Amino acid sequence: MKASKQIIRRDVSLDASDFDAKLPPILQRIYAARGVLSHHALDYSLAKLHPFVTLSGIDEAVHLLAQALVAQQRILIVADFDADGATSCVVAMRALRLMGAEKVGYLVPNRFEYGYGLTPEIVALAGRQSPDLIVTVDNGISSIDGVKAAKAAGIKVLVTDHHLPGAELPHADAIVNPNQPGDQFPGKNLAGVGVIFYVMLALRAHLRTSGWFKMTGIDEPNLATLLDIVALGTVADVVPLDHNNRILVSQGLSRIRRGACCAGIGALLHVAKRHPANLVASDLGFSIGPRLNAAGRLEDMSPGIECLLADDPAAAMLLAERLDELNRERREIEGEMQTQALECLTNIKLDIEDTEASVGLCLFDKSWHQGVIGIVASRVKERYHRPVVAFALAGGDLESDDAEIKGSARSIKGVHMRDLLDTIAARHPALLSKFGGHAMAAGMTIKATDLDAFEVAFNEALRRCVNKDILQDVIQSDGELKGDEFSLELAEAVRAAGPWGQAFPEPLFDGLFDVVQQRIVGEKHLKLVLQPVGSRNMIDAIAFNHGEVASDRLRAAYRLDVNEYRGERTLQLVVEYIESCRESSG
Repeated sequence: MKASKQIIRRDVSLDASDFDAKLPPILQRIYAARGVLSHHALDYSLAKLHPFVTLSGIDEAVHLLAQALVAQQRILIVADFDADGATSCVVAMRALRLMGAEKVGYLVPNRFEYGYGLTPEIVALAGRQSPDLIVTVDNGISSIDGVKAAKAAGIKVLVTDHHLPGAELPHADAIVNPNQPGDQFPGKNLAGVGVIFYVMLALRAHLRTSGWFKMTGIDEPNLATLLDIVALGTVADVVPLDHNNRILVSQGLSRIRRGACCAGIGALLHVAKRHPANLVASDLGFSIGPRLNAAGRLEDMSPGIECLLADDPAAAMLLAERLDELNRERREIEGEMQTQALECLTNIKLDIEDTEASVGLCLFDKSWHQGVIGIVASRVKERYHRPVVAFALAGGDLESDDAEIKGSARSIKGVHMRDLLDTIAARHPALLSKFGGHAMAAGMTIKATDLDAFEVAFNEALRRCVNKDILQDVIQSDGELKGDEFSLELAEAVRAAGPWGQAFPEPLFDGLFDVVQQRIVGEKHLKLVLQPVGSRNMIDAIAFNHGEVASDRLRAAYRLDVNEYRGERTLQLVVEYIESCRESSG
């Protein structure tokens, strides 16, 4: 069973718009549908970034870092093990070195041995490097015990994070997180890499004012050189692309397109067969991010961090090739796990009105890989349009009474996953050993013996907060294109009008088409020649992971794309959804 979809066209009102007259009307309509009504909101210059001064804790953070620089103390970056954590670590390392830090290193927990965040075990491991200051990036806001352990060991702690805090904050020397209580910074959607980038901007401003650069003879660094890395982490972490984040991503993409990216990103683009000059945000999310994430999912994130830290192209290429190998291995593991998951769900009954049926999905197999369950949860969520939690054994013997399983959750619009887990924890205090995350993704640990109890509690909590409308999978369309609008020029204009991404989606159109030709390519993709109903145009299209359609007319939801083959650029439709309109007469 797949979730049925409903195509809804976006409401658009241009009455209050203030666009430049040169902007094509169709782009005005697309922007207006995303809440952008002025050319000012399309200004992606660095001058339009929110200033760092309203970030809570920024002064204390700068004081800690400046003190460590002046005294040449040992600074240890403790990072998360995903792409956001890796890019955050690299931004911190590169920026601090540019500003004169001589004793700065990093530590990334192995997710299978130590789990997430600054735990007491990680502090003990960090202690072997004798740091004076620990700086967490993309984690730490829930590390109550870890910060306590660090302080007890005489280590100062600066927490930089963007995850939602719990009821209690860690007693760190400084915390910078736009989502902590009372913070006045307007950009609540910063990724972890965005937060540490802002901290480095503030540190540079302080060092400039204090005369540090003149006194030491260090050239004041241009931190914009780090924006390719900031853009990668921002897109890969799938944070909403509000105006502030679009500035960061747009500026980073601009650097990559003109060949000014770091050697590691250049190498990753090469192994992914992506040309820098034509790069768009989705390439960072679907081609580069997964290769970086593969290291943290299957081994540890060190090769990914080293790749982005490398200045020598040859060294970066060797690391990128290793990341590419890990990503291929990850895809194989994911494919097997996804097949197993879908087989388990063949006869699943999903019905909010039937108390015996499920609302959300809980999946577990003792053979599943911890590092890949999040991707499997995401794939199943996309297929069924339901909140999903996929579990894997956290290690040890499943038969033992104290065996634990780790879960990775993915949600749908209208269901805030972290808040849902918070509700479950409040009603069942002994059920969740630990949990944390965002609205759309979260992680948790439970006892293996509590899986059935968790599934019951999960579905009970969902029944209290969802309805049929939330569970209806909706495709938001930007409407129908006229015959003369199917053009390479429009496809290129839409491509350049981004960056598109989370909460600022790439334009999607819908319409009726006659099927002129169809065939399967690459064993699992549907290649089509379509003719818009009422038009003589013949347009190439592709529907990934889709079998042949048994109709000669269909309604399609599609994106405009530019297909490059042997130096020739042509229009291609990337079909996201197909509804058959009538049976084939053949």
